[in-house]
Amino acid sequence: MDTNIETNPLIDRLPPHLKQFIKPQNYEDYSPIDQAVWRYVMRKNVSYLSQVAHQSYVKGLDMTGISIDSIPSMYGMNRILKEIGWAAVAVDGFIPPNAFMEFQAYKVLVIASDIRQLENMEYTPAPDIIHEAAGHAPIIANPDYAEYLRRFGDIGSKAILSSHDNDMYEAVRKLSILKEAKHSTEEEIQAAEDWVNELQNKKVPLSEMAKIRNLHWWTVEYGLIGTIEDPKIYGAGLLSSIGESKWCMSDEVKKVLYSIDASEQEFDITQPQPQLFVTPDFSYLMQVLEEFASTMALRKGGFRGLQKLIESKKIGSIELNTGLQISGVFSEMIIDEDNNVVFFKTEGPTALAYREKELIGHGIEAHPHGFSSPLGKLKGINLAIEDMGPRDLKAYNFYDGKRISFEYESGITVEGLNVTGIRNINGQLILIQFEDCTVTYKGEVLFKPEFGTFDLVVGSEIVSAFAGSADFRSYNNLYHLSETKTIKNQKSPAVIELENLYTETRELRDSNTIDIEKIELIFDNLRTNHPGDWLLALELYELLYDSDQSNLKQEVLIHLNKIKAERKEISHLIDDGVALITSLVYHKQQH
Repeated sequence: MDTNIETNPLIDRLPPHLKQFIKPQNYEDYSPIDQAVWRYVMRKNVSYLSQVAHQSYVKGLDMTGISIDSIPSMYGMNRILKEIGWAAVAVDGFIPPNAFMEFQAYKVLVIASDIRQLENMEYTPAPDIIHEAAGHAPIIANPDYAEYLRRFGDIGSKAILSSHDNDMYEAVRKLSILKEAKHSTEEEIQAAEDWVNELQNKKVPLSEMAKIRNLHWWTVEYGLIGTIEDPKIYGAGLLSSIGESKWCMSDEVKKVLYSIDASEQEFDITQPQPQLFVTPDFSYLMQVLEEFASTMALRKGGFRGLQKLIESKKIGSIELNTGLQISGVFSEMIIDEDNNVVFFKTEGPTALAYREKELIGHGIEAHPHGFSSPLGKLKGINLAIEDMGPRDLKAYNFYDGKRISFEYESGITVEGLNVTGIRNINGQLILIQFEDCTVTYKGEVLFKPEFGTFDLVVGSEIVSAFAGSADFRSYNNLYHLSETKTIKNQKSPAVIELENLYTETRELRDSNTIDIEKIELIFDNLRTNHPGDWLLALELYELLYDSDQSNLKQEVLIHLNKIKAERKEISHLIDDGVALITSLVYHKQQH
């Protein structure tokens, strides 16, 4: 199979801070057992989901290049996704939530290319290719849903995180990695679960990112569509879980009409969901998303928005009423008695932009150690600086090459040599540069001449505050790469031998020949050396089902029943597999 990444304009256009998360799919790393797991889950899902999933699902499988028999390659997916205006990239497990959302905003599907172990076939907390490719991709073929996903990414990528969110992300990533690693000890997994539970039990106020993550969970991951009485599945978490997709349809799971209230409803990734939300249609999802966006600092700005950025300790941006945008790690602010921000400060590399485009000469190289400026209206002057025309500026001595001293309504004073100003496309001043400048407030010096050139932002209020950089080109490393890496499972000689048996079985199936002697050899080896493996026995049963080898078929069935008796927890998987084979052979005979 060709494993090259198909060139897709959407991938080529991604900014460097997102490209750092992309990794090769390494298709050859998928074992024959992985391929068998994919085939079982997909056949089971498609058989069942064709009855309970939204109509876009089965149709979308074909449209997005998802095969039932083989794990999809990124090459094939990108070639087909390009036709519907999307792309797909492989990543290493969970990535930071803002990065995940931003990929969506660029119409790029993020796919964790690992696949769940056979032991975790029904559900895994780790993102894997069954969940990502078979769950998310098919529904994207629906234009209404695809636009919802893009818009969600656009808004979600600007949601402000808290430091608690950062800790939660690292804890969940670690737990998911340990649960999928074959050689993790019970102690390691328990310690990771304890960490997740400890964080979940902390009663901290929900951040914007926590709320929008909740909305994402109850729609994109675990959403139902239709009516409370007759819902259909469209959430990827349900579409990719052969256990929960069936359980969620039962009366044991409470169904609630989807609304903005879902943003307050938290979830536990380690447990099946006891309650799910139902949306009447995909356009209603957009309605709720817009309702939520109206509550965000992205649209409200103000001191609360800036406070959220300060608490996040991450790169964020504020936009002033003049259109000027400041991006950096915000550290301080001063507010007046009416809670208006009258001064702000960043620490570390800071960039200035206008309408998402960095101002020439005002990137992080120009402001490597932080940035600060007063905001507001001048004392005793009704006209804001941004509203002053050339004559007003001259009258109030805002003139290049002139020394000036002025005071804001807040009491902050600025005194220095006015060197030059930068204007926006409407001719408004948005930045004034001073030399030999001193800024004071209530006897405290906020800026002194030895700090260098002082850049005064022009604006009286913060109209927007959001996570990330106004111009994505300003920072190469906008998102932190986790130090917790996925664990590559080492294979024992016994596992390699078992994989070879899976390969031989697959080759027999692909050749459409019933080589009884070979099947007997495979079965004898399986029964003797790998007595607990049920999936290969099921595949052998399938090969024999329509043959006249009733004795051998009966032996395989007896072996499967023995495994069922010894391992009650997987007996239903065997029963489902046998029922599926019977059903598929029956339909084949009818046609």
